[in-house]
Amino acid sequence: MKFFAVIVAGGSGTRMNSEIPKQFLLLNGQPVIMHTISAFFASLEKPEILVVLNRQQFSYWESLCELHQFKIKHQLVAGGETRFHSVKNALEKIGGDDVVAIHDAVRPLISTEIISNAYQQALKVENAVVAVPSKDSVRWQKANGETQNLNRSEVFLVQTPQTFQSYQLKKAYEQEYLEEFTDDASVVERSGEKINLIEGNPENFKITFPSDLRIAAMLLNEKSRM
Repeated sequence: MKFFAVIVAGGSGTRMNSEIPKQFLLLNGQPVIMHTISAFFASLEKPEILVVLNRQQFSYWESLCELHQFKIKHQLVAGGETRFHSVKNALEKIGGDDVVAIHDAVRPLISTEIISNAYQQALKVENAVVAVPSKDSVRWQKANGETQNLNRSEVFLVQTPQTFQSYQLKKAYEQEYLEEFTDDASVVERSGEKINLIEGNPENFKITFPSDLRIAAMLLNEKSRM
């Protein structure tokens, strides 16, 4: 059995007001995605790393690796039309008796402890999806425009990695694509499987806006001083 990490990097820079895709923006002198890859490389399981990129970005990424002397071994996989199709392309490179963590490239502050916990829990109970409880009040807006209060103690905000035994994940990705597939957990759940949540960390946020990049830089600076 092997461990794999699929780093999905299909985002653009639209909401960052940048022509550079956000996974390539500099965070403390290094592209965001390099911090993410380094976290998985540093985990106890030492997974084989697959990086899913738009094929047109392959040469740009390779030039960044050379510029930053980034030498962590990884395999490039061409992305698809949607995140669903990108993950499916990566799964073709993975066997049927492995454990696979799928992670957003723009969550660079993921800890090695959470990564290892996700792998080990998936080994025990088939899957493990990182999530944090909602700190805010939550309302559900219905199709008719009415809203309803939800018990926030029962609401969790899903993060990545989302980690699965590969046979379960591969079976789920045999389904036809649906717009409701917003993440891997939704794909696996649709195939009839139960999803198991494990504790995440608020620092494991997705970099989406310019302020997120500034916050990430501050957090990394704090950790470097510890």
